[in-house]
Amino acid sequence: MRMLPFAVAATLAGLLAAVPPAARAAERCSLPDGWADVVRRDPRYVVFGEIHGTRQSPAFIGNLACALAARGERVLVAVELGSPYDAAFQAAWRLPPTRFPAALLKDGWAGRNDGIGSVAMRDMLVRLHALKSAGRPIALVAFNGARNAAQQAKFADQPGQGPHEAAQAENIRNAAVAGRYDRVLVLAGNLHARKQPIERGAVIFRPMAMQLAPASEVVSLNMASAGGSTWTCELRAGVKFEPGKPIPKDAIECAGHPVRSDAVIERTPFVTLQSLPGTQRDPAYDGSFWLGAVSASPPALPER
Repeated sequence: MRMLPFAVAATLAGLLAAVPPAARAAERCSLPDGWADVVRRDPRYVVFGEIHGTRQSPAFIGNLACALAARGERVLVAVELGSPYDAAFQAAWRLPPTRFPAALLKDGWAGRNDGIGSVAMRDMLVRLHALKSAGRPIALVAFNGARNAAQQAKFADQPGQGPHEAAQAENIRNAAVAGRYDRVLVLAGNLHARKQPIERGAVIFRPMAMQLAPASEVVSLNMASAGGSTWTCELRAGVKFEPGKPIPKDAIECAGHPVRSDAVIERTPFVTLQSLPGTQRDPAYDGSFWLGAVSASPPALPER
């Protein structure tokens, strides 16, 4: 029998002890201010474009999914974990709460220092699984990247990053079609959430949100915060390297890094389809989701 490393085992033991009963978890969730404006547009998909690596962004999505499910809405939560691991995640999703955390982390999390495979992401999924186990209509899909060679080849004719974006969109869409969901909540990096083409040099490609469904079926919200920190991988200060050559691994630092404030707002988290006070709305998104001050969330499985 293969033993888990002590640090991982300790993490899982602490997590299991901290998982609240689903009933108590449900009592702590409520719809954010402004959600009614999103509902009036009746989108099939609501895409939340985040800066990866905060505690607050996954918590916001988890709270929203919890609140919707508590009202009887059938919710699919799409997360930017690797699509090749989705079958393993689905198998874990069917397990009882006592076995889910270890099964969740078995595949697709190791080495994820980019802010996606974070403690906050893990905690959100553990909470939603507890709610699902208590009867709430919540499902999960991991959508990032091509799930196999056939899907990769299918979109190979798109320019630039287009094939990756198209695969993301198809993975979400296929999961949505497979179930009878009232709402699909997508948590993705804010580049993927844009509803306008992205130009990089001479290459123009369409982000995931543009390839997901007709624009009228998608509401895309860009993350906004009062600043703080986020877990990202960035060039170390003062590092120099030769243009055109691979960046050395030791030149990259994955850690909590400062993130600037987007606006000065004294409110609890909310969503809006209007511009934030003192700002101009980015036309690539339909609105924003406000998190307040943010703090970095480290990897759920740190590199050893």
